[in-house]
Amino acid sequence: MSENNFSSFTSIPKSWPFEEAVKLVDRIKNKKDKSDKPALLETGYGPSGLPHIGTFGEVARTSWVRQAYQALTGQPVHILAFSDDMDGLRKVPDNVPNKDMLAQHLNKQLSRIPDPFGTHDSFGAHNNAQLCSFLDRFGFEYEFASATNYYNSGRFDAALKRVLEVHDEIVAVVGKTLREERRATYSPVLPIHPETGIVMQVPMEKIDPVAGTVAWRDENGKFFETLVTGGHAKLQWKADWAMRWYALGVDYEMSGKDLIDSVKLSSKICKILGGEPPINLTYELFLDDQGQKISKSKGNGLSIEEWLQYAPEESLALYMYNAPKRAKRLFFDVIPKATDEYLKHVSDWAELEKNKDNLEAAEKEKIFNNPAWFIHQGKVPEKVGSPISFAMLLNLASVANAERAEILWGFLKRYDESVSPESHPMLSQLVEYALAYYADFIRPHKVYRAPEVKEKQALTALADKLREVQGQSINADELQNMVFAVGKEFEFEPLRAWFGCLYEVLLGQKEGPRFGMFIALYGVSETIELIETALTRE
Repeated sequence: MSENNFSSFTSIPKSWPFEEAVKLVDRIKNKKDKSDKPALLETGYGPSGLPHIGTFGEVARTSWVRQAYQALTGQPVHILAFSDDMDGLRKVPDNVPNKDMLAQHLNKQLSRIPDPFGTHDSFGAHNNAQLCSFLDRFGFEYEFASATNYYNSGRFDAALKRVLEVHDEIVAVVGKTLREERRATYSPVLPIHPETGIVMQVPMEKIDPVAGTVAWRDENGKFFETLVTGGHAKLQWKADWAMRWYALGVDYEMSGKDLIDSVKLSSKICKILGGEPPINLTYELFLDDQGQKISKSKGNGLSIEEWLQYAPEESLALYMYNAPKRAKRLFFDVIPKATDEYLKHVSDWAELEKNKDNLEAAEKEKIFNNPAWFIHQGKVPEKVGSPISFAMLLNLASVANAERAEILWGFLKRYDESVSPESHPMLSQLVEYALAYYADFIRPHKVYRAPEVKEKQALTALADKLREVQGQSINADELQNMVFAVGKEFEFEPLRAWFGCLYEVLLGQKEGPRFGMFIALYGVSETIELIETALTRE
């Protein structure tokens, strides 16, 4: 690896996109093809169902690898978002209208099936448009590619003829992974029935690499000889994946843990064709609230639109960024933490950027290890942070039973007169998100409990201490120390049991905010009243 590749870095940042980018640098350096073609990173999309968060995550993560690669090398990188819209529809998805109509088109190409939503020329086109619309909203730089267009235009013709030349070798490799009855009839080629449009999965009677044709019979015994070129046939998906890598020269592609064996098999096929398989990152799967893998066809877990009802898009990006090799639940309860983690990263990054001219090299590299550098393409946006956490806003909304933004802004402006929707646009967004999240997920599940004997004594003591400072200027840290002191005085062991009492008795929830900050925002007098109400609760 040339030292000049990393001339602007004293050492390589340790974040995972940079680790992946270094692998990509090595691959490009050692490629047999020394052309000036940009490195090609591919993401795949199966449009049998609507795009979901996992789809977005793959494109986002691939984009971050590209960003790291460009930072290291200064070289261009190309991302191809490839849709397998020539696949046959194997089953009707659960989350679409007009299911009976779709059921009449099973096993036909997604790009040749009517759109159940009635907005596009085909079901595949509808889902492709949904994907592009979402990726455009997030500002991803990519080229969209349709399998139907690539097959029909002849873009894959040379590679498909190559598949016929090594047909038996591919069958031998794939056959080892199949049951005996399937092995006997397997071919990587799926001809399109010229009369019904069905993607046929039938044994081949003859392979002719010179003519570029395959011979086969349909279920009625009718004989056909079909060109594999020009969109008259497609490949089984593992062979199709390998052919695409070979034909396009793909350098990098991510895939989920459920495709580990498929990656291995497609890599073998790619080598048989004469290509070099791309670098692969295997990411863990997203799970719904029941611990099940999220699925486009089932529509379980969180949808993109649902997340964005309750938090800014940057919080979703951060959730995708964190630990891609670790399985994570993708449900509504992860949203507040992801939002506050994003705000913390932005705050840290802005501080580093402000002082970067005076930072040591090791400190400067923290900028490139900060997820916000990736989420915002290396530029700190103005007014993107918030002086108040999302969790705190949720607690304010909860205690005040807030249904309007004006209620929360009343507390916020009393705490800090300088804040306003105009001066703090991110905070303004978070206020609206907090109201929505509180109404849908907190208010319906609030459960207050009565305090126990020792807890009553401690709460009474806290109220007395707050009365002593009522009307005085006291900051959040001083209030936090006061809360700590009461917990220690009454010997709560562990001390978090005291804070558990505050959350469950006063706020009606299992977890809560830094309580000194909560008092500062909600108000000393209001907190005293909150305690007095709780002390009378049976």
